[in-house]
Amino acid sequence: METLTARMATDDRQEFAQKLQDHRGIVVKVTATYCRDHDDRADLAQEIAAQLWRAWPRYDAARSFSTWMYRIALNVAISYVRGNRLRGRHAVPLDEDLHDLADPHAADPHAEQQVRALHRFIHAQEPLNRALLLLYLDDRSYRDMADILGISETNVATKISRLKQRIRNEI
Repeated sequence: METLTARMATDDRQEFAQKLQDHRGIVVKVTATYCRDHDDRADLAQEIAAQLWRAWPRYDAARSFSTWMYRIALNVAISYVRGNRLRGRHAVPLDEDLHDLADPHAADPHAEQQVRALHRFIHAQEPLNRALLLLYLDDRSYRDMADILGISETNVATKISRLKQRIRNEI
């Protein structure tokens, strides 16, 4: 009996590790959106993985793994930013690391400037709006965004509409 239990626990760890690997892009996007430098991103990624592992026994396989993962990753990131802010650290990037996101060989320098302006706009937002923009740019449905963030679809639609208008006005 103990061997069967141990084998099930190993299978469970392997399934979790595989799902985490398959969806690692979510962690990369979230950490890049909420952290200033490489070390902070690494710390946040580790904290996200730990929280995902703690929540793994409550994951409902009938639901989308990526939606579940986004919800946890964003909640951890928002808590991380708030904690850093309380400790007096500035954890959101302004222009650092943006060169990694823009194509240095872009044929249109104006387009590159717009991408940089968009990233500055996103990073200047409060954590919930930053999460909404990240999910919107990741082509998530309003229903997914609502589920991930724990707000209504109507609230998502309203906030996205307002953010798009602010982007048009400010960029």
